[in-house]
Amino acid sequence: MAGDANTRASAFRQIRQFGDPVLKESSHDVVVDEELRELVERMKKIMHAADGVGLAAPQIGILRKIIVFQLGKEEYTLINPEITWRSEETITEPEGCLSLASLATEVERAEKVKVEAEDLDGNHVVLELEGLNARILQHEIDHLNGLMIIDRTSREDRKDLLTRLARTKLPGEE
Repeated sequence: MAGDANTRASAFRQIRQFGDPVLKESSHDVVVDEELRELVERMKKIMHAADGVGLAAPQIGILRKIIVFQLGKEEYTLINPEITWRSEETITEPEGCLSLASLATEVERAEKVKVEAEDLDGNHVVLELEGLNARILQHEIDHLNGLMIIDRTSREDRKDLLTRLARTKLPGEE
């Protein structure tokens, strides 16, 4: 168990937290190469160690359009992802973020999305997702555009989230 706590603490030391200026920046398009593949493996390890379901490159300080995420038991990597369609139907649910110490707040998102990107082999990928899976992709793509859930919530929920954040310690902090 201590090993798991240490692994999680190590992961959170690598994840940029709210207030870090890089989280407000827009990311740049990338080309798949060996360096990118190594970065993706590192991102997956961090995501899993932090008990997350998704991670965007800006969350580890790299302004490149790369996201890794898990849908069920499947792991995915998307390069240069773009939401090309959103349903008009929305749903508001609690959503957490590794860059906000895993705290959650109510966020309105499109119920369904279509995302186009490249995979690690440079192939064009189209994903049509709904529900939680659509929420995960919208959340991670927001990070690529310098947005966080705190930017998408009500003024009251934002104030509550900031109050809770001020009292929250990251894993491994005393």
